Amino acid sequence: MDAASLALPALAGLIAVALFFDFLNGLHDAANSIATIVSTRVLRPQYAVLWAAFFNFIAFLFFGLHVAQTLGTGIVDAGIVDPRVILSALVGAIVWNIATWVLGIPSSSSHALVGGLVGAGVTKAGLDVVVWSGLSKTIAAIVLSPLVGFLLALLLVLIVSWTCRRATPFGVDRSFRLLQFVSASLYSLGHGGNDAQKTMGIIAVLLYSQGHLGSSFHVPLWVVLACQSAMALGTLLGGWRIVHTMGSKITRLNPMQGFCAETGGAITLFLATWLGIPVSTTHTITGAIVGVGAARRTSAVRWGIAGNIVVAWVLTLPAAALIAACCYVLTGWLA
Repeated sequence: MDAASLALPALAGLIAVALFFDFLNGLHDAANSIATIVSTRVLRPQYAVLWAAFFNFIAFLFFGLHVAQTLGTGIVDAGIVDPRVILSALVGAIVWNIATWVLGIPSSSSHALVGGLVGAGVTKAGLDVVVWSGLSKTIAAIVLSPLVGFLLALLLVLIVSWTCRRATPFGVDRSFRLLQFVSASLYSLGHGGNDAQKTMGIIAVLLYSQGHLGSSFHVPLWVVLACQSAMALGTLLGGWRIVHTMGSKITRLNPMQGFCAETGGAITLFLATWLGIPVSTTHTITGAIVGVGAARRTSAVRWGIAGNIVVAWVLTLPAAALIAACCYVLTGWLA
């Protein structure tokens, strides 16, 4: 058996770990797609996850692979990536995801993966391997994605409130219960389009580093389908601790507010995916939910809960980077 054949089982194992991360991403971030539609009682949880999982899966039909390109080549130099770097990055992201999922904290799977990749890459070859243009875009999105989601949701609430000022409360509620199916679909599309691409980029750069993609970096179709499937399956199983935090602890929502939050968040995700920026769907929908709550009155938002979430956002990237760096050193000792 030649050296390439010997590497195949390990390569398959690493791809399985990456798909497990994608599954956890769907599980962890199910709340992003369904929290509002569940909390407004438009859909029961078991039907909401089916709805979200379907649109998560078909997202690849609507978006290019710009985010996958950024993760594959725009965070650290692809030339230093090897199986040990990928394993360490995934372990850093998975450990942080599991910890925050158990605690019910809606942290960012996206930034956990980016942090893990940076931590492992820098531990291997120093700061020179960091692609600062791609990383700076990602870090800027930590602030900008919830801010844009907040502003768009706030604006939508004001527009809808003015438009429906002469309608009866019953009529408004009935109309937006139907419209929430549309907004939840759009947000799930944005979630699947942006989040699943991050794992696509990780698997593709792993294959590229091992010479399985030839001379040019690209994302094979089977990688796209595998990642979309893993994320859809994770979404199908749901993450109910985080659904509770997102859907009711930050602020109480009615169907009109749920529609505005989801639509504002979806527009933000579509824009980021088109630009190739790996944003956090968690940050985006949280900002949008706070926006619709603040439109009612600032006291409607439980700012203490929102503050705890922000702390988790700030910690995610460095925490995942530190875990990945420790994993990289540990695997070196065990090798």
